[in-house]
Amino acid sequence: MEEKKIDTKVSRRELMCGVGAFAVGAAVAQFAGIASKAEAAPQKWPWPYEKLDPAKTAELAYNEWYRVFCGAAVISSVFSQLAEKVGEPYKSFPVDGFYFLAGGIADWGTVCGTASGANTVVNLIIGPKVLGHKASFTMGSNLMDYYANTAMPVYVPKNPKINPDSIPRTKSESPLCHISVGRWMKKSGFPLASPERKDRCARLAATMAYQVVENLNAWKDGKYNEEDNKWFAPAAVGINSQQNCTDCHGEKIPIAKK
Repeated sequence: MEEKKIDTKVSRRELMCGVGAFAVGAAVAQFAGIASKAEAAPQKWPWPYEKLDPAKTAELAYNEWYRVFCGAAVISSVFSQLAEKVGEPYKSFPVDGFYFLAGGIADWGTVCGTASGANTVVNLIIGPKVLGHKASFTMGSNLMDYYANTAMPVYVPKNPKINPDSIPRTKSESPLCHISVGRWMKKSGFPLASPERKDRCARLAATMAYQVVENLNAWKDGKYNEEDNKWFAPAAVGINSQQNCTDCHGEKIPIAKK
């Protein structure tokens, strides 16, 4: 028999095609792995929840604030613990992607990131109201009310970076970052870039994280009243709104036609 010789000369084009095919195959395999992992994660609400220690959660949020700031700190304080206790979907949840909530959403000073982060947590765990999970909407609204009408920050960390006595409490009467921070700065006398103002916001994140877990624990025990919305905007101006618009708008409050 005549022995066939193997041609070891491969053209650059053939080589690149081979590499390309390999890369595509690897990408498909990776995507399939991600897809299968996503399919394994719970797709229905509520997400699995185990009761957490509010004080431990607050400490985590306080320290996380110095890494990812307001909203992401609140989310991380809850989801990092559930990732250990439960696993998915928390284990692969992209917490750092919520860094944009800092500074009242990308430094625009709108809704405080801690309030946004708190609402993110309860709506993802309990599920959206549009699918019949009323408690998430009620809890989210009540957390906004708690933020606006409580002298903040409440929680004092175990190992504060700043002397607790230098961090006064103020009631914002608004969920807006610039109103909340502005009122605190006026009372305390500390500027925006001061270590005291930063620590105040870190404690505020801890306070909101503590409250979120208290509420979720009550919900887990079946003791949270999903109909008890402590804050209800009567829409006096024909728009869903707060009733303290004059803090910002003065005479320029937009009034909708009824």
